[in-house]
Amino acid sequence: MKLLHIDSSVLGDNSVSRQLTAEAVAAWRNNHPGTEVEYLDLAASAPTHLDGHSLGFRAPAGTEFTERQRAENAVSEKLVTQFLAADVIVIGAPFYNFSIPSQLKAWIDRIAQVGRTFKYTDKGPVGLAGGKTVIVAITRGGIYSTTEGGQAMEHQESYLKVVLGFLGITDVRFIRAEGLAMGDAPKAAALGAARADIGVVAAEAANQDVASLAA
Repeated sequence: MKLLHIDSSVLGDNSVSRQLTAEAVAAWRNNHPGTEVEYLDLAASAPTHLDGHSLGFRAPAGTEFTERQRAENAVSEKLVTQFLAADVIVIGAPFYNFSIPSQLKAWIDRIAQVGRTFKYTDKGPVGLAGGKTVIVAITRGGIYSTTEGGQAMEHQESYLKVVLGFLGITDVRFIRAEGLAMGDAPKAAALGAARADIGVVAAEAANQDVASLAA
């Protein structure tokens, strides 16, 4: 089994999302000792945002590319191959200005490739990257999940659910820690709840594995 561990927070050791992804990966490996983990730190090595040089994977067959375009194509190919090879993906997604970090969006733009991770049909788009489990550590300074107004302002968890579903991934599990900037007590409570969720996710995955072996 292959697990792709992705962080996108720019806060380094001060990042709560990085703490939670590390704990989620450790819990997963505890239940799946043979898991092979590959790590991708998008804050340290994010792909460039899409532009005329990095759109080569969307160009028609036979297109002649410049040297820079070939280099950008190689980056996209490496990222989509890494993504498709993973059985499990753990993503750290902090809340930046009501959405996800631009580094994480740049990664999504590189792996969303027609014919590789989705396709268009006469009935609409079909995801091609199904069969994966994705665990997303969501962190927020405020609380957005408990009111309609907060949910309307949140384009982080909602976006990731849509785009991962578009790629065909239906097993998406969110570990949410919010209210982190509202004082020590709310932060401690949020972290406690998130860590409890990590334990539940790891246990559910282990139970699913046992059930599949018994089937």
